[in-house]
Amino acid sequence: MGVDEQPWGDTVLVEFDEGIAWVSLNRPGKRNAMNPALNDEMVRVLDHLEGDDRCRVLVLTGAGDAFSAGMDLKEYFRDVDKTGDYTVQLRVRRASAEWQWKRLSRWSKPTIAMVNGWCFGGAFTPLVACDLAFADEDAQFGLSEVNWGIPPGGVVTRALAATISQRDALYYIMTGERFDGRRAAELRLVNEALPAERLRERTREVALKLAATNRVVLHAAKLGYKLARDMPWDQAEDYLYAKLEQSQFADAAGARAQGLTQFLDDKSYRPGLGAFDPAP
Repeated sequence: MGVDEQPWGDTVLVEFDEGIAWVSLNRPGKRNAMNPALNDEMVRVLDHLEGDDRCRVLVLTGAGDAFSAGMDLKEYFRDVDKTGDYTVQLRVRRASAEWQWKRLSRWSKPTIAMVNGWCFGGAFTPLVACDLAFADEDAQFGLSEVNWGIPPGGVVTRALAATISQRDALYYIMTGERFDGRRAAELRLVNEALPAERLRERTREVALKLAATNRVVLHAAKLGYKLARDMPWDQAEDYLYAKLEQSQFADAAGARAQGLTQFLDDKSYRPGLGAFDPAP
């Protein structure tokens, strides 16, 4: 698919800005609840943006006053159940899982969730799947499923286990209570909570920093962390060295050699003062 054949514009919107793709879930009248059409569109969007040079970093957010209210109860559950077709149910669930965590969590470019409002239920999955997250300090978070007779669906519970403590996760799962962006930052569900007027500015600041960093190295670094954390130490050591060697092979820009030269020979780089060559 060429750049002119863009797979968004209905339930998903995409804007480009200096290497950042601002991807907005676009069902504001439904607080961006995720229905089968949106899930299918997001699969296509991720496929396209992976090969689109206008995107070096993806920021996931929501149109209007919500990040996402979770899964669309009518269209995702009731309407699909009414079909009585198990194949339809499997396909719908597969598309949902495909973009919300399988692809998003291991995507080849950096990802940031910008939580600009409501974030409920199933929305926790893409939130946690993104590499980094920033939230409006007044954004509302919640796992309300227990209040209407079911446990959290999909891999929401697994997403919580990857980010916050057991005590905190079980408290919000079992009570269904809401919490705001400030509390989300305290729980480390998001990196930072900011006033609404500063949210996009801060998200853009971090996104630009990532956009200026070598893509191959970033991908190897984030996958190394995400996959090695659940491995035994010996296995993790072998895997992380393999990722290091893979990144050197895949990186045509030679960031490692450039970095060593800048640090050891030219004395032009010191940790915390700048990034290595940003070539892709």
